[in-house]
Amino acid sequence: MSSYRLFRRITINIFYMKKLRNFSLIVVLIAGLLSTLSCNSCQSRREVVQAQPYNRISPDFNADSAYHFIQTQVDFGPRVPGTASHEACGDFLVTKLKSYGAAVIEQRADITHYNGKNLTLRNIIGSWHPEMEKRVLLFAHWDTRPFADEEQDAQRQQQPIMGADDAASGVGVLLEIARQLQQQPVTVGIDIIFFDLEDWGQPSFEENWVQGEWWCLGSQYWSEQPHIANYKAAYGILLDMVGGNGATFLKEGYSQQYAPTVVERIWSMAARLGYSEYFLPQSGGYITDDHLPVNKQQRAPSADIINLKKDTQTGFAPYWHTLNDDMRQIDRNTLKAVGQTVMEVIYTEK
Repeated sequence: MSSYRLFRRITINIFYMKKLRNFSLIVVLIAGLLSTLSCNSCQSRREVVQAQPYNRISPDFNADSAYHFIQTQVDFGPRVPGTASHEACGDFLVTKLKSYGAAVIEQRADITHYNGKNLTLRNIIGSWHPEMEKRVLLFAHWDTRPFADEEQDAQRQQQPIMGADDAASGVGVLLEIARQLQQQPVTVGIDIIFFDLEDWGQPSFEENWVQGEWWCLGSQYWSEQPHIANYKAAYGILLDMVGGNGATFLKEGYSQQYAPTVVERIWSMAARLGYSEYFLPQSGGYITDDHLPVNKQQRAPSADIINLKKDTQTGFAPYWHTLNDDMRQIDRNTLKAVGQTVMEVIYTEK
């Protein structure tokens, strides 16, 4: 009940009570009104105190820098494993990680894929303070899909995608975080992994389906044969398609199954930082992504930050696995929301 309505009701009661000469009851009612108004005022003051802004401790995430890192990857062309563009981009990633103070290890392995084709995967691992026991794992895939199989035109389906969002955006955000780690270290060890051969799953236009797990081959390989024997991290965060215009990050199913506390920490931190319009408090579907083998092999309880949609046929952005996945889709505001949230999570780690 509002204070105005309460005051009006008491005033009407007083009018009739005057006729009854019941002044003692009038005094009681007036005292009640003053008490209620006073309590409402106290409540308002309490609410103001509780609404204090969150004091961020991490450095400013530079979305322009992350955007530049994405553009640089796209400039190499599609980063399809086995191509010159893929090799050149991998060399760039190694050089940047080393320049930001990381100890870099590369994993290379020959893989026989679903169609009998031999492919060489290249996982790139950068570590800060490898001597520290407590570690946080940040990861993304850096290869691009060799088929635009969500295109309607059959000829266009055979072309490789540029992959500005899938997956240069995740790599770009992590490179900017790596740059910040050199300037302002954190109190735990950090490992950043760029996984290869995530996106070469069998295309949807092929009729003869080959049984097997053909997605996320780089993370499968690392999870079974990590760069350090018996590797464990306190938790992990996967970034996949984190740069799109109007991105919405729902709580992915496997993330909630294997790493519910990590999901809650990320989403609650995003809310404190004012990014709830991106990190929605809703559950999404179960996505086979690089966090799945990492979770299954218990290397780190890991959550997937991935742009999920409930109003598209695929469950992803309309440009997913099409030739429209280019720099037109990248939004600096989205990069800022993701990058700042992840940085605040790791900079508040103790």
